[in-house]
Amino acid sequence: MHNRTAAAATVGSLALLALLAPSAQADTHKGDTAFTSVTFSKTTVNVGVSAVQKLTAYATVKDNSGIKTVTGLKLVSPDSRIQFAKSSTCTRPTSTTMKCTWSYNLDPDSADDYFDLRNSSAGTWHLDAEAAANDGDFYTLNSSVAMKIKRFAKLTTTQATPEPVAKGKTLTVTGALTRADWNTNTYVGFAAQKVSLQFKKSGASTYTTVKTVTTDSAGKLRTTTTANASGTWRWYFAGTGTTSSATASGDGVALK
Repeated sequence: MHNRTAAAATVGSLALLALLAPSAQADTHKGDTAFTSVTFSKTTVNVGVSAVQKLTAYATVKDNSGIKTVTGLKLVSPDSRIQFAKSSTCTRPTSTTMKCTWSYNLDPDSADDYFDLRNSSAGTWHLDAEAAANDGDFYTLNSSVAMKIKRFAKLTTTQATPEPVAKGKTLTVTGALTRADWNTNTYVGFAAQKVSLQFKKSGASTYTTVKTVTTDSAGKLRTTTTANASGTWRWYFAGTGTTSSATASGDGVALK
């Protein structure tokens, strides 16, 4: 984690800008200008503590008079941070249509902390862009196009003891759930979360949830269960609105 500074942001920066953005509003438009298609390379991007994650947006805009410009091209976070497109390319496949591709870098630990993702940035982001037509019509995307940017979660390798275990005896299973802290660029324990303990019998192809366990204040997991068959035990976390799902590596336990 770099020391936070008060350095001014460069207007042309391609990184995450810590600028205040207007609160989400409904889309506005005039005339027949329309975004007929807007999609993302990923509907959810899970970001850890160091690696930059890439995201691409694709849009098609139409107007009977032709599209003059498409501007804005920014993603706005729940805490009003703005991510401008790193690059933008547009083509005109017909006289009335423009197709654009925008790429973004999501960086939890940029060279200047002023541009970092923060924990409060996790959740639903909205795409802001405006298309202007040759006849003065326009369409502005404010809140209708959204996607998720989440804090990456990890589960440690499942540990089940004793190994082997006698049939009908108690098995103790442990693990730990952590998630990316974008404020400190470290992984921290994720407390008070419900995590599924799952079992796959030897020879089977799917896991079945045996019970649900809540992480302690440090994100640790510990429970007991009865061993009735040989197989593999693992932890599974379904995720939240701001944190990714996670699946632990399993631990195979044989009966003796």
